Amino acid sequence: MKEALFALLVIASATPSALAQKEIPKASGHDQCPLGYLNTLGTTCVSPIYYEVAPTNGKACKSGWMNIGAGYCKKKTLGIF
Repeated sequence: MKEALFALLVIASATPSALAQKEIPKASGHDQCPLGYLNTLGTTCVSPIYYEVAPTNGKACKSGWMNIGAGYCKKKTLGIF
């Protein structure tokens, strides 16, 4: 019983961060969405695939990240994409 409760808590705590990466706000000063995201024609972009992204804030992407346009960087997986 304790293991099932623990597993449920882990899943519940992981879900919000995963959803946050599937729907992201458009970066300041950009009216388009980054590569891999669809424009909702509002202020957000959505993706059917989970990506770990971060805003560039006008700077270059960190090591291990790649620029996907529209003010965002995506974490590289397997060292390539």
